[in-house]
Amino acid sequence: MLKNITVTDEEKIQNSRLISRDLSWLQFNYRVLEQAKKPKRTILERLKFLAITASNMDEFLMIRVGSLYNYLDYGKKRTDYSGLREGSFKQKLFHELQKFCNDQYQYLMSQVLPKTSRHGFSIASYKELKDKEIRSVKNYFSKTVYPMLTPMVYDTMHTLPILINKVLILGVETLQNNKDEKNAQKISFVQIPQNLPRFFEIHREDGSVLFLPIEEIIKANIERLFQNVTVNSVTLFRITRNGDFDWDDYEEYEESFIEEVQKKLKNRKTGRVVRLEIEPNSPKKLYKILKKRFSIDEDNVFVINGLFDLSSLWAVVGHPKLSDLLPETAAPVVPLNTNVEQIEKMGLLDYLRDKDLFLHHPYNSFDYVTRLLEEAAEDPNVLSIKITIYRLAKKSRIAKALYKAAENGKHVSVLFEVKARFDEENNLKAGQKLEKAGCYIMYGVPKVKTHTKLLFIVRQIGKRVTRYVHMSSGNYNESTAKLYSDTSYITTNAAYGRDVSEFFNAVTGHSLPTRYEKLITTPGDMRKSLIRLINIEANNAKKGLKSGIIIKVNSLQDDQLIESLYNASKVGVPIKLIVRGICCIRPHRKGLSENIMVKSIVGDFLEHSRLYYFYNDGREKIYGGSADVMVRSFDRRIESLFLIEGKANDMAKMILDYNLKDEENSYLMNEDGSFTQVVSKKDKPFDIFKEFYNINKIEKVDLF
Repeated sequence: MLKNITVTDEEKIQNSRLISRDLSWLQFNYRVLEQAKKPKRTILERLKFLAITASNMDEFLMIRVGSLYNYLDYGKKRTDYSGLREGSFKQKLFHELQKFCNDQYQYLMSQVLPKTSRHGFSIASYKELKDKEIRSVKNYFSKTVYPMLTPMVYDTMHTLPILINKVLILGVETLQNNKDEKNAQKISFVQIPQNLPRFFEIHREDGSVLFLPIEEIIKANIERLFQNVTVNSVTLFRITRNGDFDWDDYEEYEESFIEEVQKKLKNRKTGRVVRLEIEPNSPKKLYKILKKRFSIDEDNVFVINGLFDLSSLWAVVGHPKLSDLLPETAAPVVPLNTNVEQIEKMGLLDYLRDKDLFLHHPYNSFDYVTRLLEEAAEDPNVLSIKITIYRLAKKSRIAKALYKAAENGKHVSVLFEVKARFDEENNLKAGQKLEKAGCYIMYGVPKVKTHTKLLFIVRQIGKRVTRYVHMSSGNYNESTAKLYSDTSYITTNAAYGRDVSEFFNAVTGHSLPTRYEKLITTPGDMRKSLIRLINIEANNAKKGLKSGIIIKVNSLQDDQLIESLYNASKVGVPIKLIVRGICCIRPHRKGLSENIMVKSIVGDFLEHSRLYYFYNDGREKIYGGSADVMVRSFDRRIESLFLIEGKANDMAKMILDYNLKDEENSYLMNEDGSFTQVVSKKDKPFDIFKEFYNINKIEKVDLF
């Protein structure tokens, strides 16, 4: 049952100068849910966006709610941007999370799943199966599923087993025959192995596919696990545990640190429970046991009347037999100002010796980046390669190229961030493999995460030494490069080469550069540099000069930078913010932020690029890079922003212009933190996810 939130708390939230980070995130997840509801979406796209909302929710509960419990459980004080203390905020947050969950499932169960059969598939229940299909399922259970299951009893002689994070679990209430009811009643737990397919597929003669959830199969055959006893009830549930931990205590990167990474990954599977998802009408005894053992209250219990773990819908979305139900993906276009014939004739390394390449992914292929690295690995004139890696694809061409480069005797340095959340284990394994090949590997930097995306290649032909620099907002990950909207810049400009060379010396050694010519970095001067650029606009506005700021980021939360934007707004600077997710600034408040507009774009691709534009009295400056406007980005991460110059500057301005023009995927932020979807009156609204494929020349645009 949802608890009432006091009027006083709501007044505090609305009177605050800042929007709560966590409540703002929830608004973002609503915008993702809205994508599933758009009339233009196919049935599989609807399932895809529902799966994304579920994955988002899992991560939010593990990290953000987990962090909140790090305060609640240890009696530490915290005041949210909303003005609420930790206890009141927890109540408000769970009230909103419960509402979201209700909306999510109401739409799934009433509007999506009933319509799947029209498209040749369905998520089936056991009672829908025909006799022949039941025999097939029973055979699958006996041969594959049954040997993998382990019932674990909980009573006075057996402690509660360790129940794993995000795993489907069956709570089974049994009654042992020939005993008095008090002593005969037992509770057992059956955890469904994660390496079993989520759905058993049944292909019918009419061409349709039935996806039977694994829990349906086990429930229907549960007596096999509990012979000679009466099964009173079988209840499905799932727990989400606190996955938030920090690394501040680990200053030395030796073997002990790697062991600590592995230890913390294990702890994530068994940490404090922050959510219990459970079927309706669960037995009182089981319900009471779970609440007591997990130290949770009604807020933490989410009653799920439908399919558990909606992220598992990816198995349906990605099914090859249903691929025609997804819209066709447009082919990448040639980057502007690029001669593809010359690249094919000369090779990318030679082509780039005297030319820059600005890329906008996924509209421009990420192959240019992987090809650059692959050519460098094979080119006998390449002396060294340095790269920062935060997330890799599963079958990574980037990793293979680095491996090959090391085999070919080149100096290869890789700053592998093993603290990249939920990719720690993958990065650790990949780093160890590259280390064996002869690469020099650093597993991150003490107390901070390396989030910057930089590649540095040194090549010598005769007496000429060329330094190639690739700088990006996105990861070196070929898979996400097809799904995330990012910008990247490849140049051999000597100033960038000097900056990036100094940067690598700083993060891999003990160099302390005083300043960079083309880069702004953290930890260090990024917050100060951006505030300085904001203040320049404010001072110009005070003088009556033209001014303007446009910032495009994933998240905007740093209170110091927000205050500088408020101050600029007060003196008349027009400020346009394009923020995909968390946004803690409060726009349109009289006397505070009347000149601040915030829009969010959510659609076909994940908007991931970061661009910072300042009018600068006509000498426009625009930076791209890895950093969001977050406290963690400025204080607890190694990040970089790079100055975008020349024709690349014009291209970056076009990206901002198109984002501001978009009418199909845009939401405008209101003063209270809510968002209103932009509704166009045009027959063909401006849709950036289509228009970026149609650009064929560089256009000069005026952003103010």
